[in-house]
Amino acid sequence: MTTITNALQAVRQRIALAAAAVGRPAAGIQLLAVSKTFPAAAVRQAYTAGQRAFGESYVQEAMEKVAVLNDLPLKWHFIGPIQSNKTRPIAESFAWVHSLDRARIADRLSAGRPSNLPDLQVCLQVNVSGESSKSGVAPEDLPALARYVQTLPRLKLRGLMAIPEPTDDPVKQRLAFVRLRQLLEQLNAEGFQLDTLSMGMSDDLEAAIAEGATIVRVGSAIFGERHKTLKKD
Repeated sequence: MTTITNALQAVRQRIALAAAAVGRPAAGIQLLAVSKTFPAAAVRQAYTAGQRAFGESYVQEAMEKVAVLNDLPLKWHFIGPIQSNKTRPIAESFAWVHSLDRARIADRLSAGRPSNLPDLQVCLQVNVSGESSKSGVAPEDLPALARYVQTLPRLKLRGLMAIPEPTDDPVKQRLAFVRLRQLLEQLNAEGFQLDTLSMGMSDDLEAAIAEGATIVRVGSAIFGERHKTLKKD
């Protein structure tokens, strides 16, 4: 078996154990393999090992992989910051966007989504840690953005995403994920029907699963240390 195959098995086992620890079915947690900066060959190996959903953050790099791997039935998720001039290829080639945080970008994604494709599944990225360097809508501005996105054609609002400030403290990890879960619950109490919490990565997926993650975004634990040579946007 390849290293990627072994790594995928190990991550799936971590997910299963974390889910069992809090009485959740592992089937309710999707593994998103974050393939940004890794070559198409690595994605193909992961596909051979049973992985179907892949996350990318850089449009130019992602579009090259989409073209090379168009013989495979992959689900592409965009998880990085979105520039206004890059919305059309995202809208045309991705099944999911996790990093929507502005009405203007929502407008452009809606306008750019081809009518012959299913609605683009979107999550709103929330800056739960209040870091000035991080993308994401402020929690207090989230309800207004959610209400607006829900009115747009060709977009399907599914839930929330966050990239909390890194910490090795499991208690602090869970506090950030609690905050995102509470925000989703508040929106649902207002009448939304959101079902997705995209949270948790290689170093904190257990804490995220304990607090209700439905998608965990895992890169280095599957593919190894990030490559620095592929072109970024």
